[in-house]
Amino acid sequence: MCQLLGMNANTPTDATFSFTGFAQRAGHTADHTDGWGIAFFEDKGLRHFVDHERAVDSPVAALIRRYPIKSRNVIAHIRKATQGVVSLENCHPFVRELWGRYWVFAHNGDLKDFRPRLHGHFQPVGSTDSEHAFCWIMQELAKSHAGVPSVAELTLTLRELAARIAPQGTFNFLLSNGQALWAHASTHLHYIERRHPFASAHLSDEDLRLDFSTCTTPSDRVAVIATAPLTRDEQWTAFASGALKVFVDGAAQAI
Repeated sequence: MCQLLGMNANTPTDATFSFTGFAQRAGHTADHTDGWGIAFFEDKGLRHFVDHERAVDSPVAALIRRYPIKSRNVIAHIRKATQGVVSLENCHPFVRELWGRYWVFAHNGDLKDFRPRLHGHFQPVGSTDSEHAFCWIMQELAKSHAGVPSVAELTLTLRELAARIAPQGTFNFLLSNGQALWAHASTHLHYIERRHPFASAHLSDEDLRLDFSTCTTPSDRVAVIATAPLTRDEQWTAFASGALKVFVDGAAQAI
C-alpha cells in the first residue's frame, strides 16, 4: 500500500519537517519505491511536483526538502504500485480544476474493477484506479452542485460519494481545494492537531527533532494527517474505519 501525508493550517506553515520524515518511507524505513509527489497551495495557486523515482533518491525530493514550503494545505504521497505501471503519469497527487479552483487528490488502497463511466471534462491521464476514482468524484461534485458550495455542503456530498466507492476495495484518500482538507479512511489513517502551547517532537523515520515553539505563534493551529504517525513522542489519533473528516484552519470540523 502507499503512504499519505496531509497538512492543514490556519496560517502558511512550514511542512518540511513532516516531509523529511515521510520521504524516508520511500526506500529507507519502508519499501514504497514506485514514485512520489507533493502539492501545496499558495492562496489559489498551486505548486505540484511528482517523480517516478524513489523519494529518497529523487533530486526533485531533495529540492523539496530544502525548499521553504509555506502553505495552509499540503498533500504528499509515496507510491507502492498496485494498479498501473511505474510512470510519471501514475504518480500521485493528481490535480484537476473545478469551479475556478485547483483540486488535489491522493489515494492509498486498491479498488477492484472500479471503472464507472466518465464523460466530459474529467478523464484520467494515467492507468490507475486512483485517478479514475478522482475523476469520478470531480464529475459527481460538478453534477451535484450548480454553483460553488460551502465546505459543509461539500463534506456531505463527499461523504455520500466515498460511501459509494469504499465497498470496491481499500479507499484511504486526501483531497483539498485550498480551502479545506478532506480525509477518508478505510483502513489506516492518523491525525494530530498542534496548537499553543507548542512542544517539540522527534520523527519516527529519521533522527530529527523540532521544537515547534521556536517557529510558531500562540495563534497558530496545524493538523497533520498521515497513514502512520510521523513522530514517536506525540499522541496521534486513529481514524475509525469509514470515517470522513474535514480539516479547516488546522482543526477537524464537526460534520
